[in-house]
Amino acid sequence: MRTRKQFFILFSIVFIIFCSRAQNTDSNKMNIVFILADDLGWADVTLYAKTTLYETPNLERLAARGITFNRAYAASPLCSPTRASILTGQTPARTGITSPAAHQPKVRLKASVAPKAAPGFKSVACKPVTRLDTILPTLGKLLKREGYQTAHFGKWHLGREPYTPIQHGYDVDIPHWPGPGPAGSFVAPWKYPKFKAKYKNEHIEDRMADEAINWLRSVDLDKPFFMNYWQFSVHAPFDAKESLIKYYQSKIDFTDLQHSPTYAAMVHSLDQAVGRLLDEIDRLGISDNTAIVFFSDNGGNMYNGIRETSKLGEEFITEPTSNRPLRGGKATIYEGGTRVPCVIVWPKLTKPGSRSDVMIQSTDFYPTILNQLEIKLPKKHKIDGVDISKALKGENQDRGPIITYFPHNPKIPNWLPPSVSVHDGDWKLIRVFHNGKDFKHQYFLYNLKQDIGEVHNLASKYPEKVEKLDTLIEEHLKDANAVLPIINPAFDPQKYHPEEIGIQKGGLRVAKRIEHNKK
Repeated sequence: MRTRKQFFILFSIVFIIFCSRAQNTDSNKMNIVFILADDLGWADVTLYAKTTLYETPNLERLAARGITFNRAYAASPLCSPTRASILTGQTPARTGITSPAAHQPKVRLKASVAPKAAPGFKSVACKPVTRLDTILPTLGKLLKREGYQTAHFGKWHLGREPYTPIQHGYDVDIPHWPGPGPAGSFVAPWKYPKFKAKYKNEHIEDRMADEAINWLRSVDLDKPFFMNYWQFSVHAPFDAKESLIKYYQSKIDFTDLQHSPTYAAMVHSLDQAVGRLLDEIDRLGISDNTAIVFFSDNGGNMYNGIRETSKLGEEFITEPTSNRPLRGGKATIYEGGTRVPCVIVWPKLTKPGSRSDVMIQSTDFYPTILNQLEIKLPKKHKIDGVDISKALKGENQDRGPIITYFPHNPKIPNWLPPSVSVHDGDWKLIRVFHNGKDFKHQYFLYNLKQDIGEVHNLASKYPEKVEKLDTLIEEHLKDANAVLPIINPAFDPQKYHPEEIGIQKGGLRVAKRIEHNKK
């Protein structure tokens, strides 16, 4: 009798120890699903109550499971730099990837600056790094080393062979495409060289969701996985399912700055894909052990033109979206270019349905994910991001200033010459390199709490604040050893037209309409 009792006690102790270890193992082996939208603006989702046209019920469903960040920032107003920042925890100033040139044939692993620019510019823009260097300890590599099953679905835009997801730690890469957007169109026929549609008019976002779901069904659920679902939506070219376009034609209100039925249909497909992933995670019974991040690589596109047809058959041209009340959009350093939607679900860490005003940046995902998984941060790899675990718990957290480095001058609405900005609390300072009198820097200072639309430049009113914030910029650029714009030795005052700064000459860049119903 005593022997049986002793055995039962011993068995109970062993069982408790086993369960304890299992719980610790489970928490250390959280699955990670990183969903990255392309060009989806802060006002393009219903999470922030800024749209009445777009419908994103699955993002609302995701938000109900975790925390929504009101002040989340992409590291750049363009895609590739932000993507690199997510995978490395480093700002574009440090990686040198400051514009999306990774699809171009030239391989450049170090940023540079040309000796001169056109005579109408006071500064010379930088030449970016064009590939994500494989010597970097990217997230895929680090998690794969820890036994994670890894896969990448969708857009990459950080380099073709030998700089693809495969070389950065992902076992699977579909459709293995180096381009800046979907190949040819969203609706088949596509132009991927080795990836064909399975049926007529197949939508690439539907297909990517199929591929991701099939992969989830194939993995060993006793081992953790890390999946990038990096959507092609809602990048150009602008086409969508005809049924969805017709649905949104009936909702168009021309008094609303968001009135593209095609773009609305593209947002709809993006949201549907998110919902399908959630359904599969639930069906597999892994929602309690799967962290999900939803983010966008930059703000909404306001410089292209889409040829549309109203429900009455009238043709019109419109920009894809509006980021109002934010100023600017994709490829601008204003809020519309970098403030993006963000939802994070981390079981046992985030509170369902919560919101946060903590300011975060795309560089923060790298240290946060690694620390939460108890994976050692790599040595000799400077990390600019901050662990935002406190914010994920719903606590207040001062993550410090964030730097946005954009040394380029694409001539779109609200463009600026080569610039850099810093956010610190409610304040934002933009430095425009060498664009002031006698080639001194030009400054724009905004209090975003009072002026979210960046209308009132307070630089002359608060010179001490400008100096303080500019010091933060200078410290980061020096620490990152950033290649900086230089004074243009070819500058000609007679050809300088400051009144044209911020103006897109010739109006919207209108693309040819993509027709899918022609024989």
